[in-house]
Amino acid sequence: MIIYDQNKADFVNDVIDQRIAGKLENSIYERMHRKTGLPEFRSWENSLLYVKEALEASNIPNDAGVAIEYNIPNTSKRVDVIVSGYDENNRPNAVIIELKQWESLAPIPGMDAVVETRTGGALRRVAHPCYQAWSYAALIRDYIETVRDNDIHLSPCAFLHNYLRRPDDPLDAPQYSTYEEEAPAFTKGQTRTLGRFIGKRIAKGDASSVIRSIEQSKVSPSKSLQDALAGMIRGNREFVMIDDQKVVYETIYSIARKSKADRKKRTVIVSGGPGTGKTVVAINLLAALTNSDNQFVQYATKNSAPRQVYLNKLKGKGHKSSVDNMFKSTDAYYDAAPDSIDTILTDEAHRLREKSGMFGNLGQNQIMEIIRAARCSVFFIDEEQQVTVKDIGSVAEIRKWAAALGSKVTQLYLNSQFRCNGSDGYLAWIDNTLEIRETANFTLKDADYDFRVCTTPQEMRDLIFARNKKSNKSRILAGYCWEWPKKERNNPMYHDIKIGDFEISWNFEDGIWAIDPDSVNEAGCIHTSQGLEFDYVGVIIGPDMTFRDGHIVTDFTKRAKTDQSVKGLKGMYKKDPEGALLKADKIIKNTYRTLLTRGMKGCYVYCTDEALADHLRECM
Repeated sequence: MIIYDQNKADFVNDVIDQRIAGKLENSIYERMHRKTGLPEFRSWENSLLYVKEALEASNIPNDAGVAIEYNIPNTSKRVDVIVSGYDENNRPNAVIIELKQWESLAPIPGMDAVVETRTGGALRRVAHPCYQAWSYAALIRDYIETVRDNDIHLSPCAFLHNYLRRPDDPLDAPQYSTYEEEAPAFTKGQTRTLGRFIGKRIAKGDASSVIRSIEQSKVSPSKSLQDALAGMIRGNREFVMIDDQKVVYETIYSIARKSKADRKKRTVIVSGGPGTGKTVVAINLLAALTNSDNQFVQYATKNSAPRQVYLNKLKGKGHKSSVDNMFKSTDAYYDAAPDSIDTILTDEAHRLREKSGMFGNLGQNQIMEIIRAARCSVFFIDEEQQVTVKDIGSVAEIRKWAAALGSKVTQLYLNSQFRCNGSDGYLAWIDNTLEIRETANFTLKDADYDFRVCTTPQEMRDLIFARNKKSNKSRILAGYCWEWPKKERNNPMYHDIKIGDFEISWNFEDGIWAIDPDSVNEAGCIHTSQGLEFDYVGVIIGPDMTFRDGHIVTDFTKRAKTDQSVKGLKGMYKKDPEGALLKADKIIKNTYRTLLTRGMKGCYVYCTDEALADHLRECM
C-alpha cells in the first residue's frame, strides 16, 4: 500500500503550496483509518521540503514517480520515499530514501547496526539509518516478485538533513561500513549530492509505473533467500532434530502447507518443558516452509535475546544477510493485515502480552494479533515459564482467540528431555523443591546431573570459569534483586551485584551476552537467558526467595526497582493482597525454575539466604 503517489512535478508543487502533509494525513485516514499525530505531520512538512530540493537540484525528469509511505507487504515497515524511473540503459530503477530528522547519534560498540539517538523525546537504541534503508531494500527484493521478474534495480540510501557530519563521524564508524556501502548516508549540506545520486539512477521518467508494479506484485520468497536459509541450516549441528522433535516438525509442516493450499486458518500449540527442542523445531520449520513451500514465514519472540542468538548461530556474527528480516518481535503484528503472512512461528509464547510497543499502549492482544495475521499460527509454549506480571501466554488463551477467529486448533507435545542431561528427574525435583507442584522426586539421588550448592559466590564463579574454558558455554545468572542503573550499563568498572567481597556486573548492553566470550564475567538475568541453553550455569538466588518455617517464601519487594517483571504488583497488592501475593509467588518461583534449568549438564547455586541453601542441600 502506498499513501501518496504522484510524479515529480506534482510532488514539487504540493510541497511548494504546503499541501503535502495535509494530503498524506487525509490519505492515511482514508486507507488506514488512523489519525496522524502532530509530530508526524510536522516531520512530513520538514523532511519532504528537503526531498523536494534534492529532486530539483538534479536533472531528474518531471514525470519520474514519487511515492511516500510505501507499506512493505506483510510487514509493518514503511518506506519514507521512493523515486522511480529508468536509467540511461532503460533499466527500471527505484531509489529508496530513509528520512531522519536526527541531529546527533552515538555508536554502540560491539552491536551490529545499532546506534543511540534522541527520538520520541528520549535517548533510544535504534537501527542505523543505512542498515534500515538496506534492510527495506533487501525485504522488497526478497519478497516482491515484480522486482525480480522485471529486474528492477533498488538503490537504498539515508537522508539525515539536520545532521552536521564531522570528520571521523560516528555515523561512519567502521562497524557500519558494510551497510553504508550498500545504502549511503547523505547529511546536512549534501542535498545536491543526494540529487546527483538519484539523477544517476533516474534519467527517464516512468509516470510511477515502476512503483505501481511493485505495489501490485505477488509476494513470495526469492530463490536466493531460500538458498541462503537452507545453507545456514544444512550441516549446522545446533539444529539437528531427533525423536519426537521430528514428529512434531512433520506434523506442523503438513498443517502449514495445508493452510496455504486451502487458505483456511489453523493454529498449532506445541507444549514442552525446558530443553525439549521447541526452538530447534521452529528454526527448521522456518527454513523448510520458506524453501520448499515458497511460504512467507517469520520466527517471532517477545525477548530479543533468543532472536539475536539463533540468528547469530545461523549466519554468524556481523555478517550481512536479509535473513534478519525473518526474525521478528511479537510487537510487530498489532497492525498487520489479516492473513498477510503464511506462517508465524512464535517461540516462548508464554511471554506474550496484551499490549505491544515500547510503552505497552499498542494493539489489543498479541495472541489475537498473531492468529489474525497468519493463516497458520504456531505457538511453542511452557506455561511454567511465565515470569512477569504482563505475561498472558497460556494454552487456554490461545484456544480462546483461535475459536474467536475461526482457526482450527491442533495441540502437540514435546516430551524428550535434552537439557539437564536428559534428566526429567532433575526438573521434577526442582518443581517439588521450590513447591511449584508436588512430585515423587524428593531427592537427586538418581539424577544424572551435576547440581551443587556452593558456600560462597566466589566458589560458584570459579566453577563456571573452569567449565567455560572448554567451550564458552557456561554462564552466571542471578535473580533480578540488584539494580541495573542505565548510566552504568556498559561500564566494566561498575559492579551492580555485591555480596560481601563478591562483585559482578549485570550483562552489558553491548554485544550478545549468551555467546560473547567475555560475557562469562557478567551476570545474566531472566530476560537475557530465557529461551537459551548452556552447558553449565551458576545461579545466584537473591533475597526474593528464602526458606522459613519449613516452606519456600517469596517476597516481590526484594526485587530491583529496574525489574519490569513485577511492575504493577504494588498497585495490585493494594486492591487484592492475596491475589497479588499468589501472582508474585508464581512469578518468582517460575523465574528461578527457568534459571535453574538453563544448564544442559550442570547447575551451581549460591543462595543469599543460608536457610534456603541448607534446605537445597538437604533435599539433594
